[in-house]
This record gives sequence, structure tokens and C-alpha cells, in this order.
Amino acid sequence: MMKLQWIERDGQLICGERIFDPSGLEWISGAISNHNAENVTPSQALQRLAVRQSLKRVPIGIIGPREATPAQYDLAEQLGAALADHGLQLLCGGKTGVMEAACKGHASKGGLPIGILPDEEWQAANPYVAIPIASGIGPARNAIIARACLALIAIGGGVGTLSEMALGLQFNRVVLAMADAPPVIGASVIATVDEALERIAAHLFKIM
Repeated sequence: MMKLQWIERDGQLICGERIFDPSGLEWISGAISNHNAENVTPSQALQRLAVRQSLKRVPIGIIGPREATPAQYDLAEQLGAALADHGLQLLCGGKTGVMEAACKGHASKGGLPIGILPDEEWQAANPYVAIPIASGIGPARNAIIARACLALIAIGGGVGTLSEMALGLQFNRVVLAMADAPPVIGASVIATVDEALERIAAHLFKIM
């Protein structure tokens, strides 16, 4: 894995001779500060950028069942909160269960969770969705979620979650599976919130 360094005074994330452009999510050539650089992990780099609110907020999707187990609900809430802490935008289906928990966690840390609803009216969203988008297209909205997100994290789920995971892989998205999510070839099975953040950060910084 490439070595990431952070220069606090100038707010620069560097890798070798390149600087990370947080608005374009790409590495560019530029004048690198000569101030002391601190080695950081990918998730630590995200937190540094989050403080400066400079990162382009391409959404991360959390997907899963409307009828979540208590363990799945708790995990989704933790993950939603962690995304907000790292300056990452949450997008989900906007309904109950895993989606509600993720929105609750994200909102608790100052995030503005987006819900792409299958319904025709925004009032169908769970109470923690800050930006409800009523698609009116039913389960077909799964394709919008899969296409719009930089990465998808599945927590449990059934046929609906399975379709989102498959679509995400078809669209060349990173797909992570947690807490008994449907097994799909190409999806990476992970166990912890920290691991999810490291995988997303590594993908965002193109160091996977």
C-alpha cells in the first residue's frame, strides 16, 4: 500500500510527489509544502479532510433489510455515525431497519443522510432522513442507489439487498458485506466498522 502523509499547516495529503485533490478525488502534481509531514492511515486521512470540509461528498451506500435484527440495527447505526465522522455522505433507501439505523447514526454526528425512496411522496421516509427523494419507481430505485454510490456496504438483507449488491458490482463499485449479508461473488466480506472505513478510504484514495 502506498504511504500517505498529512501536512497539517497546509492541509495537504501527499503520497510521494503527488498531492490529493479532495474536490476531484484524484492525485495531482503540485507544490508540496516543506513543513513536517505526518504518516497517516487512509481512515485518518479522511478525518483530516473532514475537519476542513474539503472532500467531494460522493455518497457511500448502506443497504440492508427493513426488518433488521438488533445486532444489524446497532451495526448500521455505528457505521452511519462513522461515515459522518469521516466526512462521508450517506445514501440509502430511506426506509426502516438497517436504513433507518444508518440514518440515525449519521444524523447524530451532524450528517445529512439522503434517502432514495421507492415511494411517490417524501413523507414515507424514516424520521432521520435529512434529504428524502421520492422516486416513485418502487424497487427499481435500487439501481439508482447502486449507480450513485462510490461504494456499497450491505448489512444483512434478502433479495432486495442482493439486487443492490449485484448492481453495484455490475457498475464496478466496491461492495462490502457484513452481518450475514447475501453471499455474492465479488463482494468482500468484512467484520468491523473500522475495516469498512479503511476499505472505503483506500478505494477513495486509489491505493487498493
